[in-house]
Amino acid sequence: MALLRSMRLATQQLDAWGIPYGSGPSDATTLVVAELAANAVLHGRVPGRDFALRLAYNSAKDLVRAEVTDTHNALPARAPRDAAGDGETGRGLVPVDAIAVRWGVNGRSGPGKTVWAYVPASREGG
Repeated sequence: MALLRSMRLATQQLDAWGIPYGSGPSDATTLVVAELAANAVLHGRVPGRDFALRLAYNSAKDLVRAEVTDTHNALPARAPRDAAGDGETGRGLVPVDAIAVRWGVNGRSGPGKTVWAYVPASREGG
């Protein structure tokens, strides 16, 4: 439920910023949000705690920054983990790496981490 809600909120916010629903940049950013949120739900979950999503749009650089913060200290996998060719999981952050201009992980005060990615807000890139 939280995953679908985060995707819906992301597409609504992007549209409010002038990045229309169904456009390439909107779909790309929503996919990155979905990947980051899914990783938080599947691997970053601590019982009784949820993840936080933050989006920021830098119109001067034409980039959207998507951040997902969770309360688990484990770092996300940067490389695939024995993913089946047609499987839906086990690819680490390869999809995020393919879409984002740049991504990374920051620690936070208290337990957990923030995984972030910059996604071009236009078809031309950022």
